[in-house]
Amino acid sequence: MSTETQAKADRTAPTTGDRLVRIGVVVFFVGALATLVTVAPLFLHTDPFPSVAYLVCMLMGVGFLVAGAGVLLTISEQRRAARA
Repeated sequence: MSTETQAKADRTAPTTGDRLVRIGVVVFFVGALATLVTVAPLFLHTDPFPSVAYLVCMLMGVGFLVAGAGVLLTISEQRRAARA
């Protein structure tokens, strides 16, 4: 493998930060879906869900924080690579 091909493969390989962003996005959307589900009884005039359902809604914030940590980690990895 030539050095140009190796360099291109290194740039396209997912880093730890990229994986954290992807995981954060999935967790965020699970929380968003849970939020939609827990708000639905208000509009459908049915009984509300138990408290556990509202706790699952907190995954939106957790996913946002995980994705943000992934972005910061990617930034630090890119800065470290640029210095080298």
